[in-house]
Amino acid sequence: MYYYPTDPPYFLLVVGLFMGISCGAAFDATLKTNVKAWSADRANIRLANSGKLPLQVPFVGIAAGVGIFLTSGLSIFGFPDILAAGLAIPMTLLTTLFLWIQLKGVFKELDQGGSAALDLDSWGE
Repeated sequence: MYYYPTDPPYFLLVVGLFMGISCGAAFDATLKTNVKAWSADRANIRLANSGKLPLQVPFVGIAAGVGIFLTSGLSIFGFPDILAAGLAIPMTLLTTLFLWIQLKGVFKELDQGGSAALDLDSWGE
């Protein structure tokens, strides 16, 4: 027998998508502000230290929005709610953890070598 959700969480799907997009816009604006301040005063400002609360809050909002979106999307496609959350939440947490670590690494590279540290064209030479 097939499992069909009696009340698919379409509203949560839209809420998760809206949360991810709006927090993504806030993350973008905060990151641009931090980079602009860093490029104006590279001697005193470290990008590696800019990953504090103003940048973490929208990033956590993106993660929460993606988690809600994935969980409700899996529920809509017929997964039981517990299984949908059991798949979506660890996948979201691991992905956001790896992205945060990568972002901190890019910040450290920029602090050490400026924007030339990210020049991918020079790697092939």
